Amino acid sequence: MNWDDANDTPASERLVGASADREDQAVEAALRPKDLGEFIGQEKVREQLDLVLRAARARGATADHVLLSGAPGLGKTTLSMIIAAEMGAPIRITSGPAIQHAGDLAAILSSLQEGEVLFLDEIHRMSRPAEEMLYMAMEDFRVDVIVGKGPGATAIPLELPPFTLVGATTRAGLLPPPLRDRFGFTAHMEFYEPHELERVVHRSASLLDVGIEPDGAAEIAGRSRGTPRIANRLLRRVRDYAQVKADGLITRDIAAAALAVYEVDARGLDRLDRAVLQALLKLFGGGPVGLSTLAVAVGEERETVEEVAEPFLVREGLLARTPRGRVATPAAWAHLELTPPHAAAGGAAGNGQQDLFGA
Repeated sequence: MNWDDANDTPASERLVGASADREDQAVEAALRPKDLGEFIGQEKVREQLDLVLRAARARGATADHVLLSGAPGLGKTTLSMIIAAEMGAPIRITSGPAIQHAGDLAAILSSLQEGEVLFLDEIHRMSRPAEEMLYMAMEDFRVDVIVGKGPGATAIPLELPPFTLVGATTRAGLLPPPLRDRFGFTAHMEFYEPHELERVVHRSASLLDVGIEPDGAAEIAGRSRGTPRIANRLLRRVRDYAQVKADGLITRDIAAAALAVYEVDARGLDRLDRAVLQALLKLFGGGPVGLSTLAVAVGEERETVEEVAEPFLVREGLLARTPRGRVATPAAWAHLELTPPHAAAGGAAGNGQQDLFGA
């Protein structure tokens, strides 16, 4: 394998990447469930959110502000739209990076209708001045608009209609406590189990009018990294393969053959993931090796390796981050069907791998 081939596909265009491209956004709009009853997975979150919304409707009040955290592609945007639908309210959608000044936020807040849902994606990336304005808006439904500069500046209070803020973040730890504490309900979105993703694949296949057998859905679900967005993307690529190479029906063999073409293996690793593991195992004997050195070996930027490839490899137990560098686990050797060197398996107490290999 030429490890430099990993550069052929930008990180943002990976088939198993969790970020949404334009095609994903268009398809997701058609596949999104409309209410909590249709939403698959996240049972605890659904049960808790259902109580919050039903209680608010019974009181005739707006729902508490909601904070949703979790990895990309798990359904945070979908849940925000469901919240609006369940409350019978319109929804306004924006994102943290789009709000760079307090005036940007004031313009949005002042145009909200009573009971409207404001969905703020990537809320952790909002500017600090806007963040501080949001404190008062969430708590008192009021903002102070500063007119003028210097000693002559005056604050004009602006009353806001009651609204529900739904914040979404992939990095809840970056939210300051004063902001986090103003949300009445917080929920963390977990990765999906394979049986839940099978239901997602079956539902999406039905909506897309694609024939699929249970074992075909299981094959796709098993390679989807616990993420519905990836499952839907893989389904579309397997559908294309089935239409061109077969009779259109997705079976286990068809799904496996299609995903082999797209270089997504049985565990959900793609070419970049395998390039990182190949370099770590073959060039560095399983490590430990520094991140920068590993990135040079695969021909990628260190940020790409650290932020794109490593999280899934660590979550799958294939790679460990240690104070001395990145270390491959026994599972990594087994997955690539390689044998650990005797020194790594036998007694290299000084290189930090003794415990990993059970020596």
